[in-house]
Amino acid sequence: MAAAWGSSLTAATQRAVTPWPRGRLLTASLGPQARREASSSSPEAGEGQIRLTDSCVQRLLEITEGSEFLRLQVEGGGCSGFQYKFSLDTVINPDDRVFEQGGARVVVDSDSLAFVKGAQVDFSQELIRSSFQVLNNPQAQQGCSCGSSFSIKL
Repeated sequence: MAAAWGSSLTAATQRAVTPWPRGRLLTASLGPQARREASSSSPEAGEGQIRLTDSCVQRLLEITEGSEFLRLQVEGGGCSGFQYKFSLDTVINPDDRVFEQGGARVVVDSDSLAFVKGAQVDFSQELIRSSFQVLNNPQAQQGCSCGSSFSIKL
């Protein structure tokens, strides 16, 4: 498994993020990545689908082992009202929805899916951090500058 977990988180991000109880918190990684858009895991990316970018798929294939997958969760908090949480997990619950592309899997529980349906999951590497993030969320009205929290459309 890839090394360098949590090596480049800022202090503010570390205070705002707590691990998912069943998995490891995903924070940072090393290695050059280019952000590229990818097609959906299904031929028609309709309402309720989560799409994965090529960089997200590539990074997940690098860091997951065996039955591990990326869990995306939405919780109350952050500077805009709701925040995205990412973790590696191995347990799929009855209310989870699985989105797979190129062998990489992202799992979202039904409550969180209402807040991210139609969005895109990306892996981004910048000078100050590397992280998974949600892009183009049609359920979000606005977000904070770091991209980890958002407010919903009413």
